[in-house]
Amino acid sequence: MADDTEDVELDFAADEQERARRSAVIRCAAGDTPLASFFHLFFRVVAIVAYLLCDWISENFASCFVLIITLLSFDFWSVKNVTGRLLVGLRWWNQIDDDGKSLWVFEAKKASRDNNIGTEAEARIFWLGLIICPLIWICFFFTSLFSLKIKWLSLVVASISLQAANLYGYLRCKAVGEDGQHADSFMGQHLLQR
Repeated sequence: MADDTEDVELDFAADEQERARRSAVIRCAAGDTPLASFFHLFFRVVAIVAYLLCDWISENFASCFVLIITLLSFDFWSVKNVTGRLLVGLRWWNQIDDDGKSLWVFEAKKASRDNNIGTEAEARIFWLGLIICPLIWICFFFTSLFSLKIKWLSLVVASISLQAANLYGYLRCKAVGEDGQHADSFMGQHLLQR
């Protein structure tokens, strides 16, 4: 019996170089992804710290409320429009079609060797920040509820809403994955159709 296989030389060097680049801690050559990683966490962490320290620093609830909602609004905008695109190649948005229906569009950038999606470490930073911070706000919700601080409860509910909207949007983008782009009509319209 003769063996019909021939010797084939496989080049694993390119794959190993790509894997090493993706597993780098934080890539500094791109210039904007370390800054995106910083701002992905900056606004949300500062909002949490401000919430924890507001009772001690200021007795004016209105100024604390405005400060924290402003920080979380900056966070919502930066995560939705900048860091999601740069760090994990995902984005989502809402658009109104010609009939006046609200459509949610979820998009995932296809992975290739020459695109500028962040490293694995940056992706971990993105997802951990996106998941852990809403959990912290949920803990704040229960502490406000059980301590009967109703005015702080309204702030926490607004904070959870902003954080959960981004989390939901990016989970939907992640579900789209390699399909590219997917549009859904507004959730309420889906429920009514069923």
